[in-house]
Amino acid sequence: MRISVREWTAKGDPYVWMNAGAVAVSLVMVIGLLALIAGRGLAHFWPHAILEADYLNQDGKSMLLIGEQVEVESVPADQLRSGGVEVPPGVNFMDRWLIKTGNRDVLGADFRWFLADNIRNIRYPEGLMTLERREWGDFKGYLLEVKEGDTTVASGEAAWDEFLVRLDRALDLYDQIHSIEKTEIGSINYTIERMRLRERKLELEGEKTPQAMADIEAIRAEENAKYENLQQDLIDLYAQINRDKIVARAMNGDEVEIELSKIVRAFRPNAMGIGDKIGHYFSKIWEFVSDEPREANTEGGIFPAIYGTVLMVIVMSVLVTPLGVVAAVYLREYATQGTLTRIIRIAVNNLAGVPSIVYGVFGLGFFIYFLGANIDDAFYQEALPSPTFGTPGLMWASITLAILTLPVVIVATEEGLARIPRSVREGSLALGATKAETLWRVVIPMASPAMMTGVILAIARAAGEVAPLMLVGVVKLAPSLPLDGNYPYLHLDQKFMHLGFHIYDVGFQSPNVEAARPLVYATALLLVIVIALLNLFAVGIRNHLREKYKALEM
Repeated sequence: MRISVREWTAKGDPYVWMNAGAVAVSLVMVIGLLALIAGRGLAHFWPHAILEADYLNQDGKSMLLIGEQVEVESVPADQLRSGGVEVPPGVNFMDRWLIKTGNRDVLGADFRWFLADNIRNIRYPEGLMTLERREWGDFKGYLLEVKEGDTTVASGEAAWDEFLVRLDRALDLYDQIHSIEKTEIGSINYTIERMRLRERKLELEGEKTPQAMADIEAIRAEENAKYENLQQDLIDLYAQINRDKIVARAMNGDEVEIELSKIVRAFRPNAMGIGDKIGHYFSKIWEFVSDEPREANTEGGIFPAIYGTVLMVIVMSVLVTPLGVVAAVYLREYATQGTLTRIIRIAVNNLAGVPSIVYGVFGLGFFIYFLGANIDDAFYQEALPSPTFGTPGLMWASITLAILTLPVVIVATEEGLARIPRSVREGSLALGATKAETLWRVVIPMASPAMMTGVILAIARAAGEVAPLMLVGVVKLAPSLPLDGNYPYLHLDQKFMHLGFHIYDVGFQSPNVEAARPLVYATALLLVIVIALLNLFAVGIRNHLREKYKALEM
């Protein structure tokens, strides 16, 4: 039986297929985007082979080339000629390789472009090594000898094993030094600063009595004694860690001495088996999510950014949840459903469409410059003129994002309340419950799926916001975490790092663009995963609560 086009259209089949096609295209685009980000980001952590080749310069001289092949691109011949490169007649395009040569302290740059046609005799010697350093990026070259002070303890083939043993020792010493300097001495400095502010406060209040000063001086003396002991420990540790060094040869023939205290990791990718490479790969990923950044955020990890993002979202959730739920309950259950209420609902819906940077400007002007400055004048006069809350920080960033996401929570909660049948309310009231008891024990539990969905969708949005945070608390690099072991433990006045801002900073503010690019992809992938997990978590909670309170709806 043949069906005409008009009948087929009237049945709605074209629209069904159109919607299905749109969904399929969207899924393909999302999956493709995630695959691109994952491929570009995660591939960075794999130990890539190091090539050694002879490169013919434009002056006809041959030089040794050592490095990792990062990228290949075709360049128009006219562009090369304009740059002074000789191109054979009749050639329209030439390939060039982006090589990560490392050795920025020796060669002046980590990455260089080389014409593919001038690269000859490519080989992959097993003796080539990569050193990840705390400064100056990677070093690539050959290990010549290991020294203890000025004495050579190993050279040739035996040098590598001796080097790895001594490097493990240096890394252990570095961890001890880092723990003392950042944790123990940091705690002492924090306590001494608190004593200074306490003394200043007593002076301003006219209560600087001999007994109060004696207590402060006793605490200072105790902390100074701890500091002296730790300083002696540091002197001993530095003497041990600076004992060993290596001599290595770069691709330009220079022999350089590198202290083991400056090295984070050493490996020979050309000599590694597949098992060693997999182990190296996962250790690098673990470093990425658990360590602190270094080298202007182009090396190391992003743990402070993860920590700051999660902590800010938690504080924001604690603020936005009660405000949004109470506002929605009032608008739906108590407010007179008239013109004023409709205007308020329209205003709430419009607030959801206000650009986020506007909230950032509001937070900067009202919360920081006005409210924070007044808080400092009233409660933190001893710290002035240095601001405490009159400067961007975790609390103001959380409050700003709470206001930004408040309309989402209000709208979602109101929709949940509106779906509850009137008969449920009337049945509860008929059984003798008050209106407050009905709301608390019947209506709000039944509306909790929509409530929780709105809250976690707000969390997902807040986790990806960047523009307002640039004005109200986020920084490129935070010296300490806003939650630590120092009283009062949660430091709402401190600045913090954020995954979204980290992507912006590394991608657009980094002085070493080529080194930063893979980390941009890796950080973006991590942020997408966090937001996706939050949304999946929201769906799981919503479904659980729906099943739990389904009997009340029937």
